[in-house]
Amino acid sequence: MMLRFPNNFIFGAATSAHQVEGGNHNDWTEWEKSEFRILNLESKIKKEEFRKKLPEHLFEKWPTPADLENYISGRACDHYNRFREDFDIAKSLSHNAHRFSIEWSRIEPEEGKFNKKEIEHYRQVIQALRERGIEPFVTLWHWTLPIWISGIGGWENKKTIEYFLRYANKIVDSLGREIKFWMPINEPTVYVGHSYVIGVFPPQVKSFYRANNILKNLISVHKESYKLIHKKLGEKVMVGSAHNYHYHTPYRKWHLLDLLATGVLRYIRDTRSSKWSKDHEDFIGLNYYYRDTVKFVLGGGRFSMIDIKNPDKRVSDMGWEIYPEGIYHVLKDLKKYNKPIYITENGIADAKDEKRTKFIKDHLGWIHKAIEEGTDIRGYFYWSLLDNFEWDKGFWPRFGLVEIDYKTMERKIRPSAYEYAKICKENFLHSQRVL
Repeated sequence: MMLRFPNNFIFGAATSAHQVEGGNHNDWTEWEKSEFRILNLESKIKKEEFRKKLPEHLFEKWPTPADLENYISGRACDHYNRFREDFDIAKSLSHNAHRFSIEWSRIEPEEGKFNKKEIEHYRQVIQALRERGIEPFVTLWHWTLPIWISGIGGWENKKTIEYFLRYANKIVDSLGREIKFWMPINEPTVYVGHSYVIGVFPPQVKSFYRANNILKNLISVHKESYKLIHKKLGEKVMVGSAHNYHYHTPYRKWHLLDLLATGVLRYIRDTRSSKWSKDHEDFIGLNYYYRDTVKFVLGGGRFSMIDIKNPDKRVSDMGWEIYPEGIYHVLKDLKKYNKPIYITENGIADAKDEKRTKFIKDHLGWIHKAIEEGTDIRGYFYWSLLDNFEWDKGFWPRFGLVEIDYKTMERKIRPSAYEYAKICKENFLHSQRVL
């Protein structure tokens, strides 16, 4: 069966500044080399905790989970200097769009002092994309903060909203004529959850109260950015945000408490931020990776909700369940907002490149089914164009269509990238429709 996508459908890939550029100086780079962080990693490496939990093949290529260098972003993929080379690769793979982020700490390394050289750098990035016929989707904040912002409490401090809008205004004034698609913030619930609930991202705090206030500030900054961008550039531009959605299902479909826990988790993780921002989005950016199966348990005198992942055992190198059908159900739910939808991230950590082709095709098959049933979906960005620095996990998760040799910085296009390129070029997917 030949599944054709709508005319002008966007196919591309995504990156973020801190994960690929290299040479950054922000709150993450400070945290990566902090004494607490390094001592914690050295303890885990010494106890071989990583080797006990992860597939053995992840220890074959440097840096491995057992190498301390794995957790220091350093020069990352050196994309800052090699962006033209990387965009040549994207063009050769028939991509017609690319999502990337601008690094706030480069633009405003000190309060109120804007770096003209770095603004010019991002102008060249945008021009390089346009010269290759690739539409830029620009994210203004993808989790990292300037040192001086983290010093005043980051997003806990309401003044950060004011400072971010000043930064956004500078980018709009400097680069606005060259950008049609804007995304002020990326995955606010993931950032809040990992930084202020689970406590594995900097500043490694565990407080539901603080997490809730920070999420409100992030939604507020999105709304104000939306108004600022449209005030400056008019209605010709499109402003949206990237929301991370899981597909939540109850562990026991007949169990009332499992159903209740599933609904609560879905609201906290997904629905809440979407509802708060829905009147200030021209499009919805959907990031989807996996399904979570939710079970309600009692213990320790209080209740907790536990994600029981991977019931069918099909997983990525990260241990995330491979469940393509989930994206269909999420898309059908998002249809109620009556907004255009772009899948702004969808990808798999697969160092051997054994599962990536099927992963992409199966997800696109379910996306096409949602399109057939009336959901307005206009584009798909695979995560990621390049292997990259995967936050607290470091370099070992291999998401890229392009493999990076972190010793030589050599780029090598994976076979799955060529399979995806055929879909991008032809605008259709050959499918057995056995999804």
